[in-house]
Amino acid sequence: MTLRKKIKRGAVYHLSFWLIRILNAVPRTLALLIGSFVGLLAWRLLPKDRYRISRHLTLAFGDRFTPIQKQAVGRKFFINTGKNLTDVVRFRKHFQSEIRPLVDAEGMEHFDAAHRRGRGVIGVTGHIGNFELLAVYMASCGYEVAVIGRRLYDPRLDRLLVANREAMGLRNFATTDSPRLLLDWLKQGKVVGVLIDTDSQRVRSMHLPAFGRLSNTPVGQSMLALRTGAALVPLACLRTEKDRYRVVIRPEVTAAPGLSKEDAVRDVTRKCTKALEEIISPQPAQWIWLHNRWRTPPQNTA
Repeated sequence: MTLRKKIKRGAVYHLSFWLIRILNAVPRTLALLIGSFVGLLAWRLLPKDRYRISRHLTLAFGDRFTPIQKQAVGRKFFINTGKNLTDVVRFRKHFQSEIRPLVDAEGMEHFDAAHRRGRGVIGVTGHIGNFELLAVYMASCGYEVAVIGRRLYDPRLDRLLVANREAMGLRNFATTDSPRLLLDWLKQGKVVGVLIDTDSQRVRSMHLPAFGRLSNTPVGQSMLALRTGAALVPLACLRTEKDRYRVVIRPEVTAAPGLSKEDAVRDVTRKCTKALEEIISPQPAQWIWLHNRWRTPPQNTA
């Protein structure tokens, strides 16, 4: 690691460490104001990210949004992200007393029905709204929940994130952990949360439609569900008015009968992707448009 990169990482870590302490020491109203300011500042200082958001909105929605509207979506996304992260770092001190009472849920009957079968549940979501809060909320409802996350580039930041999750009763699996751990977890009838909305060449993927374009989409969760009998349930946690949250749970996704193994994987992954797209489309500022879902082109275009 170069000296410049080491200094930069050190600065980011120490800034994060002290910001977390400050955000936990002040009332939530002030903490959210600080989070909003940090998000807005990032929006102002990152022109490349503003361009990416505008470009990806065009890829997804065509001319549905004017340039001004795309700027508004991006700006709101950054502000939402600042607020969401603020609540995340306040979990350990303020979740039960302050944050959980602000969460409303719809569709919990879908999750309950899937969980009662006792074969495990794979909660399928994406970088939508406050996905960290989603896992913590479901754990607070009495479910045993694990999340899968890629290790952060800085081990110190990774330890902060994992410690925050574990303090809230979550089990943290790294993407490098043995799949056997996930199999055992699901066989015990527990819950695993997965994010399926990024184009990654590190995991098994298929090109499936996302916002009308073929997107390199992870399918490991679908393979796992079909192998174990675990239920696939799409869900998300959205930020709403007055800094509240709404957990949206869609019905369980199942494969059409008579399909081959590969076609069944494709079928359920496509349905899960569609369910998340339907959640994102009415409120696009809730999704991470910084990411290019269509980065990897299909190998066969003929």
